[in-house]
Amino acid sequence: MSDEEHHFESKADAGASKTYPQQAGTIRKNGYIVIKGRPCKVVEVSTSKTGKHGHAKCHFVAIDIFTSKKLEDIVPSSHNCDVPHVNRTDYQLIDISEDGFVSLLTDNGSTKDDLRLPTDDALLTQIKEGFAEGKDLVVSVMSAMGEEQINALKDIGPK
Repeated sequence: MSDEEHHFESKADAGASKTYPQQAGTIRKNGYIVIKGRPCKVVEVSTSKTGKHGHAKCHFVAIDIFTSKKLEDIVPSSHNCDVPHVNRTDYQLIDISEDGFVSLLTDNGSTKDDLRLPTDDALLTQIKEGFAEGKDLVVSVMSAMGEEQINALKDIGPK
């Protein structure tokens, strides 16, 4: 054997843990699916029966959970689709910086400073106004496939 030491630094991510396979025929409305490489929430599913030797096909209409764009896909119901692992975490809002980043308090007491304010105007206004009024705000952060975004806000009262 050689005396060399091997060090492997993994900077690339295969993306395997970001999604899991699920049969297209089992995905329902309000479930999640990956369409064109984007994590989406299914808003409509229709199944069509095809001819004598064809497969039944599922037609998915879904909305990207980060950009709110409408995407569609048609998949044979017996085939597997990628389904994203979607997590929702609540953090307390500590601060909003001038460059559009938020400072959030995690459950273990550390801060999370790598998230931008949401692009949704209504939610953005609610967060800024609530913060300006000195309210205690809790934001819900949705994460899937290596992306994170604030998608909801709760007011837990004045400071």
